[in-house]
Amino acid sequence: MSTLHHYVQWVMGWQDTHPHEFRVLEKVIAPDWWLKETSLDRDSAEDRDERRVKVGTVISEAVTTGEFDYLYDMGDDWRHRLVIESDVGTPARIIDRLPLCTAGENTCPPDDVGGPHGYAGFLAALADPDHEDHATMTTWIGGVFDPRGFDLNHLNREWRVASATCRSR
Repeated sequence: MSTLHHYVQWVMGWQDTHPHEFRVLEKVIAPDWWLKETSLDRDSAEDRDERRVKVGTVISEAVTTGEFDYLYDMGDDWRHRLVIESDVGTPARIIDRLPLCTAGENTCPPDDVGGPHGYAGFLAALADPDHEDHATMTTWIGGVFDPRGFDLNHLNREWRVASATCRSR
């Protein structure tokens, strides 16, 4: 599952600077350090270290609901629902075919923008040159930001290049 986490981070354009976890039914799958940190707040008997859980295993477990969640930056509260769209075969075949982005829309919010609420404020500031935070947000994002931009083919081509580079090291 740690590979899937890195893929989601890459797709979103985030820097992996905050805690994350997967939620499959009522189970939590996350980095070991995060599981230890949160174990005092809840029943953690079924928690699992993401380095020891395969994507195919999670898909098999989530088949009844057809989905599971990915949470990132608990202070900003980003929640992603990962949907299993069809039976793609055995876990070995799943690994060969993942990851691949099959659909999307709009540009991903920048990391550390303040969650969904902060992102709405960020977009409002960028859209209004008279907004008190317009100049600050424009500088922070590095200039132009197109919130509607999304290129599925470009994303998947870039992922193939990035993952091939990582495998060759």
